[in-house]
Amino acid sequence: MTAHDDDRDGAGIPLVSIRGLNKEYVRGDQVIPVLVNIDLDVAAGDYIALMGPSGSGKSTLLNLIAGIDKPTGGEIRVAGVDIAQLSDSELAAWRAANVGFIFQFYNLMPVLTAFQNVELPLQLTTLSRRDRHERVATALALVGLSDRSDHFPNELSGGQQQRVAIARALITDPTLIVADEPTGDLDRVTGEEILGLLDRLNRELGKTIVMVTHDPKAAGKAHRMVHLEKGVLVDA
Repeated sequence: MTAHDDDRDGAGIPLVSIRGLNKEYVRGDQVIPVLVNIDLDVAAGDYIALMGPSGSGKSTLLNLIAGIDKPTGGEIRVAGVDIAQLSDSELAAWRAANVGFIFQFYNLMPVLTAFQNVELPLQLTTLSRRDRHERVATALALVGLSDRSDHFPNELSGGQQQRVAIARALITDPTLIVADEPTGDLDRVTGEEILGLLDRLNRELGKTIVMVTHDPKAAGKAHRMVHLEKGVLVDA
């Protein structure tokens, strides 16, 4: 039994609990519903794939779970905190402490080395320089890039850049990892390697992962799939 199996069989309180979630955008005098009355639970140590056609609301849901955006109505609790009620400054602090982000296009700083990109989130902490560097070295070793730490993004392949992004997502030991099409810009073989790394983070480190993907093979690596159609949860 892995660490996250214990979490599922334990207290039974989900890490992420979403109730009656709605998101609307206003364009002029037109109200556009994006998410409609979403209820969803994600257990600690779970690995879920959000799927659906373009415009279904899956990336919007991911951004709401990650605290990047705020809902129009409803409740999002992550580890007991209703993040929908946090102020912008409180939400920024919460994100920095609790969420690791992995994006399709890596979002690395081109003027920083791999080491410096991974270290960046730790600059907001009170860790000493030595402690920061030890953590970065450990994270880069975990993703197999110890020998590329002094390379800049343009000196790395797409798969290597995504590994740097994964190391950066892990560096603060976040409660939750959110991944938005993490293999969407990669070839099949490299994409499989990245999915294998995510699977390892989930199985061996017990990390909770919520991933948006349009690729059924990528989704098949998750524990379960959540399908959205026109902003409505049709399968969870």
